[in-house]
Amino acid sequence: MSMYAIESDIRQAHMSNDGVQKAERRKHFEQEALPHMDALYRTALRMTRNSGDAEDLVQETYVKAWRFWDKFEPGSNCRAWLFKIMTNIFINDYRSKSRSPMAVNVDDLDHKYLYGQLSTLVPGNNPEQALMAKIFDEDVKKAIEELPEDFRLVVVLSFLEGFSYQEIAEIADLQLGTVKSRLHRGRKLLQAQLLDYAIRNGFVKDKTT
Repeated sequence: MSMYAIESDIRQAHMSNDGVQKAERRKHFEQEALPHMDALYRTALRMTRNSGDAEDLVQETYVKAWRFWDKFEPGSNCRAWLFKIMTNIFINDYRSKSRSPMAVNVDDLDHKYLYGQLSTLVPGNNPEQALMAKIFDEDVKKAIEELPEDFRLVVVLSFLEGFSYQEIAEIADLQLGTVKSRLHRGRKLLQAQLLDYAIRNGFVKDKTT
């Protein structure tokens, strides 16, 4: 057998191995990453407040995730990993377009009233999240989207996506105390937006009656 034939066989073997590895890599990516597309889009829409930007953000997230798929540790939390990628892209590329501060004195809000009522009226360990799931219509979407950006991100990740404080800290690259503080204040702001809605729809009792 000639040296050329041997080298050709080696190249073909490498190409065959590369093809198998690429197919396995693609299959693993599709199994692990693609099931989270709807959740990513749901959060991207709340973050960008624009369907076109949300689609672009999710697409960029998956492109980057595929590019760095070899960095993902099998068996770890792929959902949180994808959300971290998306949050970083949003902060770096989309934040200036979506920033819109809201002038609200958070300290003046009676946050205990609404959520104290929810704890008795809505069953479960997380009454806030249960309420979101129950009345997540245009009024609630609008209330979330009108939150200041820093509060909106942690509210969406906590209430709508169910991430823990620690997971949110890792996703958003924040200190744990900052996450807790923003979530606490975000709840108070969200209460101000949803209180009238909740009373009108009978989720809580009007304390003036």
